[in-house]
Amino acid sequence: MTEQIDLNRIPRHIAIIMDGNGRWAAERGKPRSFGHQAGVDAVRRITAACTRLGVKFLTLYTFSTENWNRPADEVSALMGLVLSSLEERYL
Repeated sequence: MTEQIDLNRIPRHIAIIMDGNGRWAAERGKPRSFGHQAGVDAVRRITAACTRLGVKFLTLYTFSTENWNRPADEVSALMGLVLSSLEERYL
């Protein structure tokens, strides 16, 4: 069933808290990094959809202060994902 989207009801601002990607991966027997990459892929789909629908502002809360307490290699990998995603898009 295909639903019609009422473009007059699209919010101007959407905010998303990214949480649980590592747990999602672990539940599937995959490494946490697999979940983080899946989160990046989801953000790409979300940003494309928001652009297509005319959402003016999108806030993504991707890294909390608690995340700094994760193992250094995981923090480094998360920061690397952010940087590589931006480079792919804008450089």
